[in-house]
Amino acid sequence: MFDTKNVHLGIAPIGWCNDDMPELGAENTFKQIVSEMALAGFTGCEIGNKYPSDPVELKKQLDLRGMRIASRWFSSFLLTKPYDEVEADFIRELDFLAAVGANRINVSEQSWSIQGKVDVPILTGGHKHVMNDAEWDRFCDGLNKLGRVARERGFKLCFHHHMGTVVQTSEETDRMMANTDPEAVFLCYDTGHFTFAGEDPLTMLKKYVDRVGHVHLKDMRLSVVEEARENNWSFLTAVRNGAFTVPGDGDVDFDPVFKVLADAGYQGWLLVEAEQDPAKADPLEYAIKGRRYIREHTGL
Repeated sequence: MFDTKNVHLGIAPIGWCNDDMPELGAENTFKQIVSEMALAGFTGCEIGNKYPSDPVELKKQLDLRGMRIASRWFSSFLLTKPYDEVEADFIRELDFLAAVGANRINVSEQSWSIQGKVDVPILTGGHKHVMNDAEWDRFCDGLNKLGRVARERGFKLCFHHHMGTVVQTSEETDRMMANTDPEAVFLCYDTGHFTFAGEDPLTMLKKYVDRVGHVHLKDMRLSVVEEARENNWSFLTAVRNGAFTVPGDGDVDFDPVFKVLADAGYQGWLLVEAEQDPAKADPLEYAIKGRRYIREHTGL
């Protein structure tokens, strides 16, 4: 199905520790986190708030466990900060990622994002910022510039559509993709965020599979999404209550997703990203569950 030499399996630390809610998993240490990732059968990961800031130390600890860095989240503020300031921060992140051997960076535009606001409803009330034409032009121009900087360094900039941000819906994703350079800006395709937004993740994948540079495998408990809507929950409240989970534990149908990616010859990371409260969902148990599901459904 997949080319096993060019498709790699990773998992995000967000099941163990949460950057937006540091109190979740505060007791979990970096060494415990990456050891349990390796024990569950993964060979790569993204970077969380418990990870060493020294790339040499980080790489050493990952090498000991047969692990490597797949990518890292980068918060861009193309709409609210001078471009040169954003680019300087972006280059520092590329320097760090290059030092640990990665070649992907996941960009999310965080200007006016409500994803981290614990009291702002995510599905009701119209709180999400909607860009006007001038903002769209500034945003896409900035993405193109960052993407070309990344390309010159041997990286792929993979844009992460995300709940509560200026690129959440299929329409917003379409406009972003249509107005960015296909050679410089790729998609960080996330099954969970498209599902949470009320979009069909398979339709979006078929449309953009040739520009997918990174994949987040995130399952959704749709009953919790409905609770979030009915009770005006914020994104973080929905996370705390189990909106997300590992593949095979929710309502997303992954088999056609795997088929479309494999048929297109996708190369890169399939990365489990399921932010949960580790006090409710034991991270190692769920990592093993997600890894087993991927093996059973892809042969990887």
